Amino acid sequence: MAVDVTATLPPTLWIVVLAVPNTLEVFDWWIVAGELMALFKVLANENRLQLLHALERATELSVGELAEAVGMTMQAVSNQLQRLVDQGILVARRDRNYAYYRIVDPCVTGLLELGICLIEENRQPRDRRG
Repeated sequence: MAVDVTATLPPTLWIVVLAVPNTLEVFDWWIVAGELMALFKVLANENRLQLLHALERATELSVGELAEAVGMTMQAVSNQLQRLVDQGILVARRDRNYAYYRIVDPCVTGLLELGICLIEENRQPRDRRG
């Protein structure tokens, strides 16, 4: 996904970008690094990880079903779900009085699986690792 640097840099920094070779690449990485940091901040929460795990297993759940699955109040679940929706990880669907949530970004489940793989790899004795 390309990042539009023109939308995020103040005009005074464009002088630096135009004057110094490869500066644009540095600013591109700077912006992507900030986006990664925001993503990992959202994922670095036990409650949100539990909600994602429940959604991964069931595909789509209501707020009430999620609250029951993770042992939280519906209000607390709604607050956590909103953070995940804001980050583009989940999408909500309304059906009368209920909101149903599902994981919309398939990269998220892959990222969680990779995290589990890293944990399992670190649990193995050092001599068994390659």
